[in-house]
Amino acid sequence: MGVGAVTLVAGTWFGVGQAEAAALTQAQRDALTPDQIIEMMKKGNERFRSGKMKAQDFLAQKRASAAGQYPAAAILSCIDSRAPAEIILDMGIGDTFNARVAGNIANQDMLGSLEFACAVEGAKVVLVMGHTACGAIKGAIDNVQLGNLTGLLDTIKPAIAATQYAGERSSKNAGFVEAVARSNVRLAIDTIRSGSPTLADLEKTGKIKIVGSMYNLSNGEVTFLT
Repeated sequence: MGVGAVTLVAGTWFGVGQAEAAALTQAQRDALTPDQIIEMMKKGNERFRSGKMKAQDFLAQKRASAAGQYPAAAILSCIDSRAPAEIILDMGIGDTFNARVAGNIANQDMLGSLEFACAVEGAKVVLVMGHTACGAIKGAIDNVQLGNLTGLLDTIKPAIAATQYAGERSSKNAGFVEAVARSNVRLAIDTIRSGSPTLADLEKTGKIKIVGSMYNLSNGEVTFLT
């Protein structure tokens, strides 16, 4: 699928006559649509799951991006050590902004960071990524009280109330934990749209897309939510 000077091949981008190792340029990023960037993420996760990840020359990417960055997307994900978004989507240095916080919540600091990524730096996709077996979700279900963590978990609790689930509503039930995590992703997206008129306007005018996803720790699959 060709777009100006950029061709999407197997979910990654190659500039005409440029090495795969190079970081994304402004011209390449600007030529991509939000839908193409989302498709690139999906293909990257397919490579990750199949064990056929592209060879990353991080030193070359570091050199290419040192003078300026042109990420295509901003990813809001959890701090869980098993869910590094840029790795499971097979991204390189300079491809994505990566904002991480327990439970992938969208507080004021995160909203400001996402506004910087999109309104200032030109990222075209905001991806909220939750994951299975999330400790923050379990903590919110169990009403854990621990210092500053208490307030963070309070932000997640509306997702518990919003989750319709017929089985056992317990942190010991993996199915319920995953269901709440999905609700939490959707509520984070709602918070981004309602809490940031800047991002909401960019989405309304088609300049960005705000989407949600869930990462399965067991099989490595990222499912994009509809």
